Amino acid sequence: MVQAYILIQTEVGKATAVAQTIGGIPGVITAEDVTGPYDVIVKAEAETVDELGRMVVAKVQKVEGITRTLTCPVVHL
Repeated sequence: MVQAYILIQTEVGKATAVAQTIGGIPGVITAEDVTGPYDVIVKAEAETVDELGRMVVAKVQKVEGITRTLTCPVVHL
């Protein structure tokens, strides 16, 4: 299982709607509104890195109101 944090910037006033929509995507563990340089932080998981990438590109990035994403895979050193 591969996990990642997805840091999301949204259009002004869209963070809550974006977090709620993303929270319903299969593979998303949590989707939280936050303050700071990012508006929403998502924790997601998938079976493989490729599957995780497809989820981000095909599902997360298509949510209306998102302007930028940054995906940070979790590593266990």
